Amino acid sequence: MYEDISRAGSAVIGMDLSDRWSTVCELSWEDGEVSAERKVKTTREGMEEAFGERERCRIATEVGPHSAWVSELLESLGHEVIVANPRKVRLIGENRCKDDRLDAERLARLARVDVKLLAPIRHRRGRARRDLTLVKAREALVRSRTALINHIRGVAKACGIKVPECSTPAFHLRAVEVLPEELLEVLAPLVESLAHLSRQIRRYDREVERTVKAVYPEAERLRQIRGVGPLTALTYALVVWRPERFDSSAKVASYLGLVPARRDSGDTRPELGITKEGDVLTRKLLVQAAHYILGPFGPDCDLRRFGLRLIARGGQGAKKRARVAVARKLAVVMHRLWVSGEDYDPFFVARQRGEAPEAA
Repeated sequence: MYEDISRAGSAVIGMDLSDRWSTVCELSWEDGEVSAERKVKTTREGMEEAFGERERCRIATEVGPHSAWVSELLESLGHEVIVANPRKVRLIGENRCKDDRLDAERLARLARVDVKLLAPIRHRRGRARRDLTLVKAREALVRSRTALINHIRGVAKACGIKVPECSTPAFHLRAVEVLPEELLEVLAPLVESLAHLSRQIRRYDREVERTVKAVYPEAERLRQIRGVGPLTALTYALVVWRPERFDSSAKVASYLGLVPARRDSGDTRPELGITKEGDVLTRKLLVQAAHYILGPFGPDCDLRRFGLRLIARGGQGAKKRARVAVARKLAVVMHRLWVSGEDYDPFFVARQRGEAPEAA
């Protein structure tokens, strides 16, 4: 992914990005000594002025609000840009001596020694960035709607009133029916906002459906799996992005934080929860899909049978563990479908075991 550039007469640079001014530290390739330190204005003009005329060099920065456009701009100027994953670079993210200058220097030193130490990521470009913004915007509206519903339920409960269970899009209608007039008068703006949010979310849902059908045939293929809707398929396709990045489908589950964490020390191997690394929204949608597969309306298939076997073992949190395990397998199956181009066989494992697909 990252090429070896000529070190002759060039520098390796670490840059700590901030909203107004970014801190730059330059190291010599030969001896690793600091050759220059300065501040650069965090604007397109400032970056072009600082790096537009200089010879090609390696520049390392961290993921952040500015890293996408800065990396794109610097690459267009001919530089090699490394965007470090802060979750993997504990030396910087969890250092008690947090300082912009020191962070820039550490980035430069790590980039000089070995790029892999920075666990570099690639920002999406063009249409992929636009469509990922689409699904993230929808999620922001969903979170806002959930927060308003929880607030209204809490206020009503404090007054001895319980809003009956109902679907989320219909909550504003049910709230109008049960809330007393004096309380509804105060909460009316929130109820109206809920109705508006639901309309906007439906609008995003229609846009997601159109986008999947028109632009992402790979996401449309993933919808062969019952429980994987257009939103889950599109988000998965955008986050996984290039399936060839993973030489094994099983590694996708690790990339999405669905595998158990490990902490081997001597003879001690404690049972830990999943790592929860990677994209939060994709992991959430996969778990929701697993919830449907294991639910009363879930179709009979390998995934459902696998989850039900885990639930049957019992134990504390068996259902929750089963949902996560099914989500993990679902991530692997979706990647396999994508790279193989094969049609989804819901009973592939059952046939291998000689089990009847019709069995419950």
